[in-house]
Amino acid sequence: MDFHRRVLPELRQTLAQFPGFQLEENIESSRAMLKNPPIVKSEDVRTTSRMIPGAAGEMLAKIYEPVQRTGSKLPAMLWIHGGGYVLGHPDMDDALCERFVQAANCVVVSVDYRLAPEHPYPAAIHDCYAGLTWMTDEAESLGIDLDRVAIAGASGGGGLTAALALMARDKGGPALIFQMPLYPMIDNRNRTASSYEIEAENATWNRTNNLAAWSMYLGEGADDSQVSAYAVPSRAENLAGLPPTYTCVGQIDLFRDETIDYVTRLAQAGIDVEFHLYPGCYHCFEVFVPEAEVSQRASQSYIDAMARALNPK
Repeated sequence: MDFHRRVLPELRQTLAQFPGFQLEENIESSRAMLKNPPIVKSEDVRTTSRMIPGAAGEMLAKIYEPVQRTGSKLPAMLWIHGGGYVLGHPDMDDALCERFVQAANCVVVSVDYRLAPEHPYPAAIHDCYAGLTWMTDEAESLGIDLDRVAIAGASGGGGLTAALALMARDKGGPALIFQMPLYPMIDNRNRTASSYEIEAENATWNRTNNLAAWSMYLGEGADDSQVSAYAVPSRAENLAGLPPTYTCVGQIDLFRDETIDYVTRLAQAGIDVEFHLYPGCYHCFEVFVPEAEVSQRASQSYIDAMARALNPK
C-alpha cells in the first residue's frame, strides 16, 4: 500500500510539504533544516550552557533545571539529540528538555556530541559516555541524586542511548535506573521489512538516507563482521543487565522492525520494557506535527514515563 495513503490525515499536510533530507548531495543543507527557531522559554526552567570535557577536547553541554530548587538533590537525565548520527544540535530539543524538567522535577543535561562523517564512530558514543560520566562526577555541584540517573534520546539519539546503556553496563557504571531510546536507529544491516517499506523521497527518514547515514557513521568499507554493538546496538548478543526501558515507534517508520526486535529481546532477557506502536505515524511524527492529537498523546506518554522512572514511589 502506498506510504502516503497510510499516513494519518492529521499528519499528511506537513509530510506533503517536507522536501526530504539529501544527505549525500548536500549534508549542510540537511543540517540547516534542523535548526529550529528560538522557543518561548519557560519561566520555570533555567538553561545554562557550558563547555565540558568530551572524549577529544571540550564539547558543549546544555543544562536544564527547575528555577525554584530546594536543597534536596534531584534526579537527572542525559538527553541525546537525534539526527541519524550526522545531523542535529542540542538547541533543537530545548522545548522538550524543558518539558522533562517540569514533569519529572529533574536536571537534564544535553550534549553536543561530534557528528559523522567528519567524526565517524566511535566519536559520538565516546562523547556521550564522557557526558554521562561528567554529569555523574559533578553530581554535587549539579545537585544530582546518583541513585536516580537515566538516559534518553530519539532516532540516532535513541541509537546512542541504547549503545550508551550497553557501554555503561559493560564498564560497570555510571549506574542507570532507566533508558528511553525512542524509535531508535540501531541496525545498519537494513534488511528488515520496514527498512524496505519507506522509500518515498519526502519521507522524514527513508531507506536512502538510512543507508547513507550508516555509511557516514561507520565509515566507507567498514568490515560488517567486525562492527561493535556500541556502534550498532542490534548486534549486541546479550541484553541482560540493562535498565528498565521505554520506547515507541510509528507503524510506518523505517525503524519499526528493529525497534520491535529490540523490545522483544529485552523482554526475553528479563528487562522490564514498555512499548507503544502508533498506526499511521511516520518517523519523528510528534516532532514534525506537535499539535496533532496523536503527537500530543505520544510525547506526553514518554514524558510521563520518564517522570515515573525518576520519581519511584
